[in-house]
Amino acid sequence: MSNLAIIFGMPMAAFRFSVLYFGLFCLSTQILGGLLPIPIDNVNIPDLSVPLRPLVFWTAAHVFQVKSPLIFQGSGSGDKTFDWVLSFCLLVLAALGTAVWSFLDRKRRDYEQFGYWCRLFLRFALAGQMLAYGFVKAVPLQMSFPNLTRLLEPYGNFSPMGVLWYSVGASPGYETFIGLVEILTGLLLIVPGTTMLGALLCLVDSVQIFTLNMTYDVPVKLFAFHLILMSLLLLAPDFKRLTDFLLLNRTVQPSRLIRASRRALWCQSLFGLWLIGNNAYGVKQGWNQYGGGRLKSPLYGIWDVSEMSVDGQIRSPLLTDYGRWHRAIFDFPESLSFQRMDGSFVGYAAAIKTDKKTIALTKYNDKKWNAAFSYARQAPDQMTLDGSMDGHKVHMILKLVDREKFLLVSRGFHWVQEYPFNR
Repeated sequence: MSNLAIIFGMPMAAFRFSVLYFGLFCLSTQILGGLLPIPIDNVNIPDLSVPLRPLVFWTAAHVFQVKSPLIFQGSGSGDKTFDWVLSFCLLVLAALGTAVWSFLDRKRRDYEQFGYWCRLFLRFALAGQMLAYGFVKAVPLQMSFPNLTRLLEPYGNFSPMGVLWYSVGASPGYETFIGLVEILTGLLLIVPGTTMLGALLCLVDSVQIFTLNMTYDVPVKLFAFHLILMSLLLLAPDFKRLTDFLLLNRTVQPSRLIRASRRALWCQSLFGLWLIGNNAYGVKQGWNQYGGGRLKSPLYGIWDVSEMSVDGQIRSPLLTDYGRWHRAIFDFPESLSFQRMDGSFVGYAAAIKTDKKTIALTKYNDKKWNAAFSYARQAPDQMTLDGSMDGHKVHMILKLVDREKFLLVSRGFHWVQEYPFNR
């Protein structure tokens, strides 16, 4: 068996293609950011997709006949048309590069030293993603507990992704457990002696992520599939040993891949600690900005509109235009949502000044529009709003809803249950 087969367990051409394709993929996706997290505002990680964008745009227009402009950043989706076309371009570039590389380097018999460096890069590429995913779940941040508006929204209005997101978010303990497993996976991938176990856990985790993305329509399917392929690539040298041990009940020899000097081990450990520290810092910032430690509205709560009048008329025809507010939801510091009687929601940007007892509203899509209210709290659970909206005087009497009355909030955990509590 050649040295190359020991390292990656594949023919020379397949090795070259894998190095080129997954190298390009890691450098042009979020994996690079996971390897080089920089906890400094307004500092961007270099993105290889920037010089590739003209090629992607041309391929989308001329090969796939895409007519609409490509969305390539800021959407939060990993399954954009741009992402699929980018993967196609990377496949073509890797295939062409493999052909040229194979011709120019046709006399080489192995890539032993280079293969070890490629394996090291692959280990840390996967470890960076596992740590990044793990920390935002362990806190938990990725799937947050349902906010006030979500508590009011009918289950049937949730998208499949929303069902998954808030089902996991409603169980912070489960989300934390999954996060800790992913952190453990990242740590195992960093240590040379535990790479195989880390790769196995990474494969299981990636398959689970991919399955959830496929069944709940989460737009990270393409990226999760690549994590599966990278995990399999990392496990390739151990396929025979795993088969002998798990399926054929044969004796297996120690891995020949674990060879690192003390200096190399220290360097890998320090890099791993740097990844851990930066991810920990990032989730701490996220916790204070949009997680459980975020600021809440000074009028936080769900408020039932017990009485509403427009221009002094409780039965004014204009109430039909306003949709007859059913509830006012104060959740985030700079927003206010109203729920109509039909269950729909309308949101506004809100500037709440507690010293003056005023609320200034603007529309997100029309900054010129504005409304102004003053408020008074006769009791902790009672409040009145008086102001003008669209040239009309509006008066509302509000009563605070006890958040603990929501079963999802108050049910909690029970060791002993005489009967299932499934509602």
